[in-house]
Amino acid sequence: MTLRAAAAIQATEAVGMCVATAFSAAATAGGKSYQDASGIALTLIAFGTAIGLAAVARGLARAKLWSRTPALLTQLFAAGAGIYLLDGHRLDWGIPTLILAAAGFIALLNPASFKALNREAANKQ
Repeated sequence: MTLRAAAAIQATEAVGMCVATAFSAAATAGGKSYQDASGIALTLIAFGTAIGLAAVARGLARAKLWSRTPALLTQLFAAGAGIYLLDGHRLDWGIPTLILAAAGFIALLNPASFKALNREAANKQ
């Protein structure tokens, strides 16, 4: 159950990254980027990140052992990004980001999730 919650949180973060990608693409197309090349690059990086987050969410949903570390690192990065957003007075983005990061950590470090993503549990199946 908690592993599915972690996968849902990871998928929500992937959707959020898709929204940020759309904002980045719109800003680049509207000429609001510092340079067109950097706007395009940031948009492509954000899109690639969204795909990576979705892949990790899928790995968590299938209880793949490799998915634990990227998922934990995602939550760590999301917490840092949330603090950065709060520092920039973007409460509308920062607070949900921090809530998702905290929920993701809790779901991933829950004993049931930890056991499901453990090598010993996978070898017994």
